[in-house]
This record gives sequence, C-alpha cells and structure tokens, in this order.
Amino acid sequence: MKINANAIKPGMVLQHDGGLWVAVKTAHVKPGKGGAFAQVELKNLITGTKLNERFRSEDTVERVRLEQKDYTFLYDQGDVLVFMDKVSYEQIELQKDWVGEERAQFLQDGMEVTIESHEERPIGLSLPEYVTLEVVETEPTVKGQTASSSYKPAIANNGMRIMIPPYMTTGERIVVSTESGEYVRRAD
Repeated sequence: MKINANAIKPGMVLQHDGGLWVAVKTAHVKPGKGGAFAQVELKNLITGTKLNERFRSEDTVERVRLEQKDYTFLYDQGDVLVFMDKVSYEQIELQKDWVGEERAQFLQDGMEVTIESHEERPIGLSLPEYVTLEVVETEPTVKGQTASSSYKPAIANNGMRIMIPPYMTTGERIVVSTESGEYVRRAD
C-alpha cells in the first residue's frame, strides 16, 4: 500500500531500496527556502543496519503490513527452537541466534509468543512482557537486612543471573521483565 512520505510514523514498516525497514524516528522539516521534507531514521528488519533518509513531501513509499500469528513454544533442539501455530498446529523451527540468546533464555514450555512474518518469512518475535522464574541459588539472608534497598545476586532456574531483594531465599518464585531482564516483584 503506497502512502505519502508525510504520513510515515515511528513503528511503520516500509519497503525501501529492496529491503524491509522500520521507521525508528521521524521529523518533519519545513526549511525557510525550498520544499518541506520528512527526515526518517530507518532500521533494516533483516540485517539491523540503520539508515537516515530524506523524503520530499510529494514522495510516496510502500507500507508493508506484517502478518502476526500466535505460536506456542514447544522445545529447544540445540541451535533450533521449535514453535507450534495455535490454530493450524503447524510447527515452525527458528534458529536460536536469530531469536537471540538473551531472549531465548526466557522461553518456557507452553509459552505463547507472537511471530511477525512477511510473505511467510519470519521477521520478528514478541515475548510476553513478564515471565515467572524460580530462584535456584542465592546467598543466605542476613538478619536485619530486610529493609535495605540493596540487592543481592541470584541464579534463576533458566540459568540467568539476576539481582533480587536481600530477604528472598532459594525456591522463591519471582516475576522478571523480558525487556530489561530485571526483577519486578515476587510471584503470587
């Protein structure tokens, strides 16, 4: 779908120079002399490279709609992660390095994720905002340290190192942000 360059907003996916790009930042500039233009910072969805592009107000660009489908994470098979479509029960395999090691560690059996694709090719993977993990190793609680604002290191059941409040012990369940990898709260 062709759109006017003035209508580009951050988050839109565009087809430009033979690749798929997401608009990161946009600024509309009207200089004192000459025509108005849109200064757009683009990021390539496949390679991750960035590009600053200037579009005149009369230019048009091709906007791309990505297909979003819900999948369930099944299992880790070494370098490959296996997901199942919740509707058709079709299985899809994604390379662990494509998903990213820091994001792959949050995947748990049965976890629901959203995979964005363009012409049947996976482009992006969205995890839930929070995951629940169990503390498997941490330092013992020091008496009188419960009101302190300091945190102590711990290891969760997925092998991730995380900083937790000093009053927490081994075996407790915690909620962790998948965006930052930080402790959010104690799980119910």
